[in-house]
Amino acid sequence: MFSHVMLGVNDLEKSKAFYDALFGTLGIAPGFANKNRYFYRGAGGTFAISTPINGEPACCGNGSTVGFTAQSPEQAD
Repeated sequence: MFSHVMLGVNDLEKSKAFYDALFGTLGIAPGFANKNRYFYRGAGGTFAISTPINGEPACCGNGSTVGFTAQSPEQAD
């Protein structure tokens, strides 16, 4: 239900490893690189991770939530 979601990260390669594993369980291919970003594409949209373009550290969004669709509770676990 979204075009894309992009999250800022401080350790791009460590974050890629995490999201590759997470999205792999949902049948989504490993992220592909574009400069200082990785993109994951699925039927419902695009998810990306990026180091902040302003060079400042990434920080969390207070109260932010991103939900990913799974086919069953077992797949989500």
